[in-house]
Amino acid sequence: MAGHSKWANIQHRKGRQDEKRGKIWTRIIREITVAARAGGSDLSANPRLRLAVDKAKAANMPADRVKYNIDKASGALEGIQYEEIRYEGYGIGGAAIIVDTMTDNRVRTVAEVRHAFSKHGGNLGTEGSVAFQFRHCGQLIFAPGSSEDQIMEIALEAGADDVITDDEGAVEVLTAPTEFEAVKNALEAAGLTPELAEVTMRADNQIALAGDDAARMQKLLDAIEDLDDVQNVFHNAEINEE
Repeated sequence: MAGHSKWANIQHRKGRQDEKRGKIWTRIIREITVAARAGGSDLSANPRLRLAVDKAKAANMPADRVKYNIDKASGALEGIQYEEIRYEGYGIGGAAIIVDTMTDNRVRTVAEVRHAFSKHGGNLGTEGSVAFQFRHCGQLIFAPGSSEDQIMEIALEAGADDVITDDEGAVEVLTAPTEFEAVKNALEAAGLTPELAEVTMRADNQIALAGDDAARMQKLLDAIEDLDDVQNVFHNAEINEE
């Protein structure tokens, strides 16, 4: 299937994430903590923890630090109790934003999230106000020039829901969250390594923002992502600051 151009937006997002590498370990540790506490320390029986550990490896986190945080969360060591809270809101041009947080103080977190929205031209909405515009799914994206036919054959055989090629030739594989690991493993076993692979909230439709609107939207997203309690930010803005 054909799709709109996602490749530039993915590269833009990865570039912004690379600039904030210092915060990534903190967020991964929180994810490991919550995953291990909810599902136990056995990687083979806890898919969410496996994904968190994969993120830790990709971010070059030492194995002993990963183990320490798993032990801490699963009860071997005493630790902080985190809860997960999702916020929804609107950005520039009515763009939809979902903010996933992990916090030990929900009063602090909601105040900080609300302040970031209001200070940078956005509005914090109510639960369910924008989530309907997103799909919870596994997403694997391959660079332009990848073999669409080979990816499609392997992905669909392994349980993927859809394979989409965008205007720039990037290939996107969509899966149910429960099928993500199986599809990813099948593709990697065939030597097909995605540029991006995650379980995410994927926007059904994009809102194109350019110029000043794009710059304002990026400032809003940066302000939200810089908050200590924020784990992930999902949005439907296609940002072009040129």
